[in-house]
Amino acid sequence: MANLPRRQFLAACAGAASLRAAGEPGFQSLFDGKSLKGWTVRDGPATAFHAADGAIAVHPSANFPAWLRYDRIFENFDFRGEFYLKGWMDSGLFLHAPEYGRNGWTGLEIKLFHQKEEKPTSNSCGAIFPLVAPKLVNVKNQGEWNTIRARIDWPGLQVWINGGLVQDLDLDQHPDLRYRLRRGYVGLQSLSYPIRFRNLQIQELPGREKWEPMFETAADLAQWKTTEGKPRVEAIGDTLRLEGLGHIAFAKPYRDFELHSYIRTSKWQNGGILFRSSGGGTRAGRNYEIQLHNVEGAHFPTGSLYHLKRAIYPRIVDEQWWLCQLIVKGPSIIVRINGENVLEYDRLENTTEGLIELQAHHEGTWSEFRQLKIKQI
Repeated sequence: MANLPRRQFLAACAGAASLRAAGEPGFQSLFDGKSLKGWTVRDGPATAFHAADGAIAVHPSANFPAWLRYDRIFENFDFRGEFYLKGWMDSGLFLHAPEYGRNGWTGLEIKLFHQKEEKPTSNSCGAIFPLVAPKLVNVKNQGEWNTIRARIDWPGLQVWINGGLVQDLDLDQHPDLRYRLRRGYVGLQSLSYPIRFRNLQIQELPGREKWEPMFETAADLAQWKTTEGKPRVEAIGDTLRLEGLGHIAFAKPYRDFELHSYIRTSKWQNGGILFRSSGGGTRAGRNYEIQLHNVEGAHFPTGSLYHLKRAIYPRIVDEQWWLCQLIVKGPSIIVRINGENVLEYDRLENTTEGLIELQAHHEGTWSEFRQLKIKQI
């Protein structure tokens, strides 16, 4: 087909697309073949992606990073689509991408790459980039369309390229993947190569995630109370803003839990997230504190377990959103920021349940929280 005149080639492509436009039973189309309706360009120029000839095309001047997000969150699903390669091309398919932050570290990235290696690597087409090599490299790169299927039903992840099974993983058994987001966005990555995508469709599978919202709207402030000092608390749409000096606590106590929140803070901000607290902030008799203090040279910078262990300073920027994950179980805690373990500690002496508190500790600075949620583990 690559040797046909352009008009015949485009007609053939359109015909092939129309044959598949209805999708398979139970699947919904993510792309109408003529516009980016339902999609949003993220972290790049508005011209990075466009609809052309029945496909989503990446403009070669898009630069990197840029990615295109379908504007719905999915948990478990079966995704199918096609991508076109001719010559050197490098891209990726994101699964469970976050609202903010590093897609390939908080969610999952399936590498889409032109090269046919005999020995697969973690950079090959079909890799869970940059960690897990595919079982085989089954890519066509001579001006041809490739099929891709990704089925995620946590903890299972299977990926097929051109009908060949390239990934078959139990994500819970992989130390670098087990804490990745289990809900998020589907997205397409641009690395400034003119790759194209078409016939994108998805079938949702039953979900299993059961989170308790701590703050989503202003109504959720009723679940919080001041436990120390005079902090200034404000709900700004879907954002919880905390200023001043003092602590607020969520109504329900927890022992073992996983907590997620998108966080951003002002420059030089100082605060924290307390857990297993008896109430009353840091002056109370019992609590642990995860520090929020974006100063790299600080004795206990962001992510640290205050007084007990210093965190690896995370890749965050003042006044920009980042994902915080706290996993607390028995004597152990893991702090993940933007998909990296910045702190691991397994000698917590207090293993009884307690309150979650948010701390404001520096007048004139602020902390903001979005999609603050928790689940018992």
